[in-house]
Amino acid sequence: MRCFRFLAIAAALLACLPAHADSPLKRLTLRQDLLGWEAVGRLDIDENGFCTGALIAPDLVLTAAHCLVNPRSGGRIDPARITFRAGLRDGEAIAERKGFRAVAHSAYDPDDTDGLRQLLSDVALLELAEPIPAGHAAPFATSSRSGEGRSVTVVSFARGRSDALSWQRACRTIIAAQGALGFSCDTDFGSSGAPIFDLSAGRPRIVSIVSRGRRVEGSTEVYGMEIAGPLDDLRRALQSGRGVWSSETTGAAGRTDRPEIGARFLRP
Repeated sequence: MRCFRFLAIAAALLACLPAHADSPLKRLTLRQDLLGWEAVGRLDIDENGFCTGALIAPDLVLTAAHCLVNPRSGGRIDPARITFRAGLRDGEAIAERKGFRAVAHSAYDPDDTDGLRQLLSDVALLELAEPIPAGHAAPFATSSRSGEGRSVTVVSFARGRSDALSWQRACRTIIAAQGALGFSCDTDFGSSGAPIFDLSAGRPRIVSIVSRGRRVEGSTEVYGMEIAGPLDDLRRALQSGRGVWSSETTGAAGRTDRPEIGARFLRP
């Protein structure tokens, strides 16, 4: 119920904002277009779907927890079945790496009936089998600067634009409450896990990731969480091994058998 109230407030705020405030999407077609965004990549889950993720260390990809969980069985997906393609552009990536280990936030439950709690915990880390040199794709830092009304930027893949990253230079934080964030950014199926950046400090810093969204009367609403706290929890879990899984700990339930596994967008 709390989640629906949050969505309703966000929708009301979005309706009051001027339509010209957000910039259009730009396809990062040329190699020079990717400069600074190489650490954003497509997470391919077998041949059954994809999400978006971003490097926060040479061997760590930040994404949404629901991207690493089988939507049919609820089982954890074998990290070795996931490929991170950094800076993918028309079949060519800056670097490609298989997953090695993964961890989702301890509070995340795909069947949680508390929508707000599920939103706040929809965060995961994928540890890569081999690091990607920072000279090829420099990892992003994170930030807690995510207040309402702030301009943000998002880089993502999505359905209909899965072959290359798209960059929306400017969209807005339309609501910030109880650790949850709502944005006016243009995202769609496949954008799950995409990093949302603050640009006020110069180099982009991740303030949230895409968890879910919906389209309402031609506008897009996207929702995520304040990333700092959940990410700290994930780093500690990865260091201690608590809740971490790998190929050795996933069985048949880790197999993916449903398309659009990263989809978390509500249909109109």
